Amino acid sequence: MAAVYSGISLKLKSKTTSWEDKLKLAHFAWISHQCFLPNKEQVLLDWARQSLVTFYKKKLELREDIVERLWIYIDNILHSRKLQNFLKNGKTINLQISLAKIINERIAEFSLAGSQRNICAILSCCQGILSMPALSVIYTAKQELMVALLSQLCWLACRQPEGAVVAQLFEVIHLALGHYLLIQKQQVNPKRAFGEVIGHLFQPCLVLRHLLSVGTWTQADQGQLRQTLSRDIRTQIEALLRGGAFQPELLSSYKEELLEQQQGDMKMGAVKNLLTPAGTVIAKLVDTGYCEPSLHATVVANSVALLYKLFLDSYFKEGNQLLCFHVLPKLFGCLRISHLQEEQMKAPSTSDLTTELLVVEQLLTLVVNNNIYNIAADRIRHGEVQFHFYRRLAELLINHSQASLPAWFRCLKILISLNHLILEPDLDDLVASAWIDAEVTEFRTKKAQEGLINTLFQTYAKLRQVPRLFEEVLGVICQPAAEELRQPVLTSGPSTVICECLLELPPNQILDTWSLILEKFQSVVLPHLRSDTDMALKSLSLSLLLHCIMFNMRSLDSNTPLPVIRRMQSTMERMLRELVQPLLDLVLDPQGTELKLWLQKVCDSALLLSCTWIQVDTMLSLNCSQYHSVAGAPTGVALEISDLPSLLPGVETKHWKKIEKLTAQFDSLGRYCLEQLYLQKMKRTLMHPGFNSEEALQILRYDAAYVLRSGKESLTRRTVACWDGHVGTMSALTYPVAHWHLIVSNITILLSYFCPDDVSYLASVLLRSLPMSKAQEDSADEEPYITLGKISKALLHSPLFPEMQSLHSAFLMCINAKCASILCSGTQSDKDLLRQQLPWLFEKDHTVVAHWETRFAKVGPEGVEPRGEVAPNLLSLVESDFPIELDAEQLESIMELLEVISTLQLDSLLAPYHVHCFLLLLSMTITKLGSSCSFSLSVKFLMKSYRLLGYLQRGKSARSVLKIMYVSDIFEIILTSLFKTSSRLVLEMDDPSWLEFLQVIGIFLEQLLQMLIQIKLSVVLNFGKIIAFLSSCKPHTEVASGKRLESQNSLGRQLLLVSLTKLCQVLGPFVKERKQQHEATDVLPELLQQAILQTGTVLRLCSERGALGLYLPSTVISSATTLLEADMSQHSRDRGAESSQMTAKMLFSHTALYQSIYSQILSELPTLAGNIQSFQAALQFLALFFLAPELHPKKDSVFSSLFHSMRKVLADPDIPVQVIQDIEPHLGTLLTQMLEVGSTEDFRMVMQYILQGLEVRNIWTADLQAVLSAITLIKLLLNCPLNGEKATLFWLACPQIITALTLQNREACQEQSLLLTIVGPILDVLASLLRRGEEIIHNPHHVSLAFSILLTVPLDHLKPSEYGSIFPRIHSVLFSILQCHPKIMLRAIPSFLNSFNRLVFSVMHEGRQKDKGSTDDLTVVLECARLVERMYSHIATKAEEFTVFSPFMVAQYVTEAQKVTLYPAVKELLQEGIYLILDLCIERDIHFLRVSLQPGVRDIFKELYNDYVKYHKAKHEGEKRYTV
Repeated sequence: MAAVYSGISLKLKSKTTSWEDKLKLAHFAWISHQCFLPNKEQVLLDWARQSLVTFYKKKLELREDIVERLWIYIDNILHSRKLQNFLKNGKTINLQISLAKIINERIAEFSLAGSQRNICAILSCCQGILSMPALSVIYTAKQELMVALLSQLCWLACRQPEGAVVAQLFEVIHLALGHYLLIQKQQVNPKRAFGEVIGHLFQPCLVLRHLLSVGTWTQADQGQLRQTLSRDIRTQIEALLRGGAFQPELLSSYKEELLEQQQGDMKMGAVKNLLTPAGTVIAKLVDTGYCEPSLHATVVANSVALLYKLFLDSYFKEGNQLLCFHVLPKLFGCLRISHLQEEQMKAPSTSDLTTELLVVEQLLTLVVNNNIYNIAADRIRHGEVQFHFYRRLAELLINHSQASLPAWFRCLKILISLNHLILEPDLDDLVASAWIDAEVTEFRTKKAQEGLINTLFQTYAKLRQVPRLFEEVLGVICQPAAEELRQPVLTSGPSTVICECLLELPPNQILDTWSLILEKFQSVVLPHLRSDTDMALKSLSLSLLLHCIMFNMRSLDSNTPLPVIRRMQSTMERMLRELVQPLLDLVLDPQGTELKLWLQKVCDSALLLSCTWIQVDTMLSLNCSQYHSVAGAPTGVALEISDLPSLLPGVETKHWKKIEKLTAQFDSLGRYCLEQLYLQKMKRTLMHPGFNSEEALQILRYDAAYVLRSGKESLTRRTVACWDGHVGTMSALTYPVAHWHLIVSNITILLSYFCPDDVSYLASVLLRSLPMSKAQEDSADEEPYITLGKISKALLHSPLFPEMQSLHSAFLMCINAKCASILCSGTQSDKDLLRQQLPWLFEKDHTVVAHWETRFAKVGPEGVEPRGEVAPNLLSLVESDFPIELDAEQLESIMELLEVISTLQLDSLLAPYHVHCFLLLLSMTITKLGSSCSFSLSVKFLMKSYRLLGYLQRGKSARSVLKIMYVSDIFEIILTSLFKTSSRLVLEMDDPSWLEFLQVIGIFLEQLLQMLIQIKLSVVLNFGKIIAFLSSCKPHTEVASGKRLESQNSLGRQLLLVSLTKLCQVLGPFVKERKQQHEATDVLPELLQQAILQTGTVLRLCSERGALGLYLPSTVISSATTLLEADMSQHSRDRGAESSQMTAKMLFSHTALYQSIYSQILSELPTLAGNIQSFQAALQFLALFFLAPELHPKKDSVFSSLFHSMRKVLADPDIPVQVIQDIEPHLGTLLTQMLEVGSTEDFRMVMQYILQGLEVRNIWTADLQAVLSAITLIKLLLNCPLNGEKATLFWLACPQIITALTLQNREACQEQSLLLTIVGPILDVLASLLRRGEEIIHNPHHVSLAFSILLTVPLDHLKPSEYGSIFPRIHSVLFSILQCHPKIMLRAIPSFLNSFNRLVFSVMHEGRQKDKGSTDDLTVVLECARLVERMYSHIATKAEEFTVFSPFMVAQYVTEAQKVTLYPAVKELLQEGIYLILDLCIERDIHFLRVSLQPGVRDIFKELYNDYVKYHKAKHEGEKRYTV
């Protein structure tokens, strides 16, 4: 065969062989083992390379497809496993430089011409070469080739290719950059490295980095480039630039260029030989020829901050601050923003400005973070060179204001933080452009503006020059300007900032600022205020500033120096006399001006200052005893109340009437402030000694009425506006919100003085403004500011709301009225007739109280009265055709109102309101629902209504309802209505919503019956009427007739069954209790017997398979349980009294029913396990059935049947483990009852099945459910009170159980997936066995088996959830051994310590500080470490047993601790435990440890012992001093 293939080399070189054949031969030669060529790999690679080189030198003509296949051939060789194995075996293969050159030439061709021919194959070849060190040497050995390759690759990427090329190209760039960085680190000539980077790589790398930064290739439509690869390449580019342009060896060159040139003492000869790296970098950066003009400015801007950062990273250290600064102006000069002052410069676009301002911000941030600017050093040593640069920058920013850009504000903020003098000369322009005249609307810009203003005020506060700052602010405000175009001076952001600043200022600075504003008012505003709208607006701006200062200054108190108090008093008097009163005079005497805006703003200003002045005056009077209020008695009021407070001193009472009329014209700040004035007056009146006088009460009522009445009209508009809570932003749109906020905030004061009509109005506004629907509520919660809905919702959920009984009742009546109006709108008959039939739908608040109080007054002392016409009316309406029918929309509206009612506390209502609410809810439940109402909506509505009725009847006034209706009446009305409703509903019997509704109605009916028994009011009469009604109702008559019933009547039968069940459930215990007290009459037992008969009849039909569908519903099972319980109590009572023939017949007739349900439950028990409620009811029935031997089938053992059903449940693979854990307590209860009655043989059967389940073959055959069911049964048995022969049998089998558990555990631990499902339960059962067998297990071998189980359980490589589950279980087993078997443990201490040390080492391993990953799982480890600490403390209590082993425990701890670095929290817990073991060590043990431990471990022990002595031992010895 060798002879056949030996001519391949000649054929490849032959000119006669076609190129297709040559390629086939070459491919065959490469892959075939039968082709023998000397140095075959090198020959084939050289042939392909030479062919391509010849072609590209124009010496050979080839078709394009042949060229492409040659490249693919080389690529296949380079990526073949054969070549990799060839190189791994130490063999070499040589790539010629010519191959690298043609690769470089092709990539250059692609980047210049844009052609992508053969690009994928060539890039893949390049990747193959660079991926293998043995091949990449062709580039690394000849640095020029690598530089050229990298440069062309970057330029190619900058052309932004698309498609599959992108990922491949960037992988190659990533590899090439990695190789070049290694070469760069080995470069010994810094100038050469600088030249290579700046000359060839600088520009393409900057462009490429920019394109990567803006995510050019990672957009949604071009997701070819991974984020991690993009980030890695950017990092590599930064490292390349730092290693080339900013080498440590170039520091002296930078110093010579930047520092000595600045000093101007260089000689011309030195200039020629100088390497100017900074100038070269800047020149290359600003060169316009390396990228498109549209991209150039952005690339330069994004590169400036990077270059400055790299420069600082390389050269910044103490002493180099000036050098680092001098680079800054040069780089800043590259930005177009630096040339804005030049006239010929075209203004850049907003996007370009944003980019460049962000860069300026980054530059300034780097200056701040690196402490480059030292004010003193710059002024003393460097002639303020830095200051002048920052000053020019500040002028540039202020002269070209960009208040719409957040970065502009942030740049100014940094300049202020550098040195406030930088902006001091332009402070007025700064205040104007950045605050007063700035039009800021966007949220991010507002936050930036807020940050600037905050820095400005904080800076001047530290300098104690806040008055100076305010002087500039006042100057800007008072400058001539179009005030209407200005935004409010104090929006929420600036206002919050100023408030925080003012709280820190001393009183004198506050007073200085205050005086400045007063002077500005008097000199600039007041003289020109009349009829000048512009001045009126300035007046309001100054008033807002003054209000902010007065409201947010620190209050004076009795410890304040007296001169300050006197100055404050003088300023207050001056303000009242020279500012507030003149403004009020202007308002009272406008002299015929018709300028509404002027009048509104002057009025706003005057009332804002009046309100502020009176509140500050009151606050000072309360807090400072030396301050004497100038608020005197009002003029123009009656003498007998002349000492009560006035609105404002010096203003006659009659003038306030005129002001009220003026403010009523505008929904503005003035009206709000006038409300505040009246509210403040109320507060001062309440603090007055005579506040209880009749005159004072009249004034308080008038003032409260005004506050409410003032904004009445505005609240009718239902605004959706939001308010930020600052008076400066109040407008006509937000006034209703502010007004409502004022009322609700002070509701506890105002409510006592509202008349009933005002309280009703308040309740109506509260209801109207509440967000009803879920969408409204969500939108209200998302809104960050105050809205009407938010205020009302907060009041409704306030804990104080139920305490405001008048408002609470009025609000409830308001909801009731709205519900009643919806009900009335659905009436199908004459409203006058409806008024006679359902009068409570038309009752108003006062009517309700009067009507029902009159009714209750007629009731005698026994609380009994003729029940009147309410019940008969309702019953006749329900039985006939109810006159009200609701459609879906009306029903939705009522449900929204019911949702509101559910938030109220209905259990504390007064009797009249309680009765009215009950009748209204009852009317809703019996209302007819239209065809447009869906079934699910109807059921939901009924559920909500009956829940509220139940909640209402748990209240203190529940008995008041029984004064107008009997319980039997309510029972009959409700069920009659429900029977009718159920006949119209089309729902499945097992529909979850219907089953939930049955549960709700059952709870309500039970509550009614329990109430009847509690009050003992006509018990026999009511129960008799209820049973008579249930026996005559339509569903019961249909059942009794034995007809084949239609499916739609099944819901009615279920309702009837629930009603009868609740009747038996309540009446049965009551009859039993009466009999025990010897009070029973013959009537009640007979009634109970009738109820049992009826229930059995209905239950028999409901439990038929055809009526139920597939499975028994929970209602049937619960009813059967209740019936059986009542039947058994009757049977035992009658049996004791020699039961009659009728009773015997009854029991016999029910036996078949019980047996049928019993057999159904047994077959369906695994299915019922999915529903805890049904399962619990089923187990209760089975327990009762088991206790009634008369019912047991004669053929089968009930014990066996029940036990096998339980096993089916436990062994069912479809039932999740969590469900099994949930139903375990219920199974345990049933098993306990079974074992109490069952025989020893029954118990033997149980033990036999347990041992069969624990056989190891089950786990071999993957029958895990058999194993799990056996383990669960052991757990259940351990919780049962076993005694006598059964206990003996169990503990005799205990050794066999432990041995079986050991084998099961050994097999399960080999599979990670069985750790939680099998191993965890085994450990639980083992711990329980050891605890319960404390005095029973005596054989040490059985306990030692437990140690073998613990040592088998893996603790490594577990998920946090698995670790957190297994660790505590192992700890629990160890603790059981330690506490319950001390004698056996004494012989097995080494085994115990081995098991415990596994826990300690495991916690150390899991609690070590990891290089990567989060600390989210640390909580689990901390819990485990806490258990270890606890076990150490238990061991320490057994001092005698463990003293000998204590030094070895310490040695093992420190040996392991030396290997890891623990998280501090874990280390602290473990050390607290090991300190307790050190307490057991004597001096000889400590010496032994110091000598025997290895050197590294010895250091750890030394540190541990020092901490032990310092913290633990000293603490406990200190405690011993106080111990007797």
